[in-house]
Amino acid sequence: MSLNDHSMQALSWRKLYLSRAKLKASSRTSALLSGFAMVAMVEVQLEPEHNYPPGLLIAFSACTTVLVAVHLFALMISTCILPNIEAVSNVHNLNSVHESPHERMHKHIELAWAFSTVIGTFLFLAEVVLLCWVKFLPLKRNPVDSDSNSTSISPGKAAAITSTVIMVPSGIIFILFAVHFYRSLVSHKTERVERELDVLVQLQDQLDRGDTLHPTGSHFA
Repeated sequence: MSLNDHSMQALSWRKLYLSRAKLKASSRTSALLSGFAMVAMVEVQLEPEHNYPPGLLIAFSACTTVLVAVHLFALMISTCILPNIEAVSNVHNLNSVHESPHERMHKHIELAWAFSTVIGTFLFLAEVVLLCWVKFLPLKRNPVDSDSNSTSISPGKAAAITSTVIMVPSGIIFILFAVHFYRSLVSHKTERVERELDVLVQLQDQLDRGDTLHPTGSHFA
């Protein structure tokens, strides 16, 4: 096998292992976060006597439903594609990499990765804030405290506001980190492609000069 073919084989196997790692991470993250969201919706106990704002209940139910739908969609993609990639990666044959669907299903793999790690995680942060409001808002002040200071907010609303104040900067940091990570990843891929192109240009120059690609330095006849 020539050096050029060996480099292309190594690149294909690296893409296969990267796709497999992304699908595994997406499936684990989606199963975990969607399970937490379902448990939160089932276990939350609404107070029948409390008059909840309709917008809060609608936002909580919509966020939970979209969160579960997004993660289940990512989980479905991972479950459908991952077995085919695993079957190829376990075969000890360099040419078997072309039998893997990771190149053709590259967009689906990236979509599952984005749904699970970016959109799904951001929805989970919003889910935590809404859950705190639904859980703590019905808590009222004690009668003695309400008579002495009628202008202060209730402990439940204070707890919900505190969670929101903490989570909003966390969400902003999460978005900034995601943008920074994506730009760093794109920059890394660009530098790697440029290095691979430089290697291919050097190999092409050697072929144009009539040199062989073997380390013996012998020439073609």
